[in-house]
Amino acid sequence: MSVAENLREVLTELPPRVRLVAVSKFHPNEAIEEAYNAGQRIFGESKVQEMTAKHESLPKDIEWHFIGHLQTNKIKYMAPYVAMIHGIDSYKLLVEVNKQAAKVERTIKCLLQLHIAQEETKFGFSAEECREMLSAGTWKELKNVQICGLMGMASNTDDVEQIDREFCSLNSLFKELKATYFSHSDTFCELSMGMSHDYPQAIAEESTLVRIGSKIFGERDYNI
Repeated sequence: MSVAENLREVLTELPPRVRLVAVSKFHPNEAIEEAYNAGQRIFGESKVQEMTAKHESLPKDIEWHFIGHLQTNKIKYMAPYVAMIHGIDSYKLLVEVNKQAAKVERTIKCLLQLHIAQEETKFGFSAEECREMLSAGTWKELKNVQICGLMGMASNTDDVEQIDREFCSLNSLFKELKATYFSHSDTFCELSMGMSHDYPQAIAEESTLVRIGSKIFGERDYNI
């Protein structure tokens, strides 16, 4: 099936409360344009250089979400246009995003990344580290970032029950942090979890953003 047909199939499975981040990393502009022409506006990239090149050459109403592991020295390149950063995994990173956003007079939406998987290769705060960072309160002084919720990646496993437990744990932490630190905020409302292989489970655990790539675009071409 075509990109447009794949996209429509995925969208029919999403409840109204769930937004699709079409993960376009390592896919050419032509594939993104096909999804764009079919109505998709939110795209996810994991390399700042690649995302910036696509931002410069594709329609300006695309909402670019950065979903990869972020290095502090790359933030300045995407600060002028990025809509949301999904992978804030340290307070230091949040401070640098705030600094670069201030330089371009923007407020950048950010999600705190939690390490919920049983894999050391994945990044993120532990639940306790996240609580400690929020409890310290200094993040409230950062006026050019907006903490909008949490992001997490489940283990890459066929164990459905394990994936369910990991998503459930992130949903529980989201509700705890919202009640404790963001009870008067309407903006702490996003739970980004679920990818091509596990997004139905993520939706069952109240995900609001699903990051789907290969199910829409097919296997990635790493040579572009």
